[in-house]
Amino acid sequence: MLTATQETKTDLLRDLGLSDDSTFTALEKLTETESRYLRDLRVNLKSALAGETLTLKEAYLLALSAAANEENDVLSKAFEEKAIENGADQGEVAEAIACASLLATNNILYRFRHFANKDVYEQQPARVKMNIMMKPVLGKEFFELMSLAVSAINGCERCITSHEASIMQLGTTEPRIFDAIRVAAVVVGLSKILR
Repeated sequence: MLTATQETKTDLLRDLGLSDDSTFTALEKLTETESRYLRDLRVNLKSALAGETLTLKEAYLLALSAAANEENDVLSKAFEEKAIENGADQGEVAEAIACASLLATNNILYRFRHFANKDVYEQQPARVKMNIMMKPVLGKEFFELMSLAVSAINGCERCITSHEASIMQLGTTEPRIFDAIRVAAVVVGLSKILR
């Protein structure tokens, strides 16, 4: 008979479309020690993905972008499949992955400018192509929302401020922004367990 923690592990893996016999060192450690955190993690993921202001497709695309940013192939594949199950097409999936790549680039550049705090760096052209941001497949509002979530993961204050202002101008609400950030935060936490 399975313990409650073993059942939670099985349910978490099934929620993600992963095999019950998938093995992840950190997950096994939490299961073996009957860690209560495993249940919290599953509840947090389910709650974040069921946010009130995001469709399931949007939630899974945000999760995919966060997982890609974390370079977690297991979660990237799982969230890609879930996004497709909920109506995403291959172009939208590719754009979620591309967003993670572009924002990783921008976050480093703009975080450096912020931390260095020198006019000489502020005056240098970025010379980073961002055509994807002009006419995204996912639409401007959602691409900006995803960009904000990845920027929050990467800790770029300047990018967070810029994307949040842009999204607000596009008519987004703070609850929608917070739902997106919560998805990103939970996926990063999950990424530490499922590697």
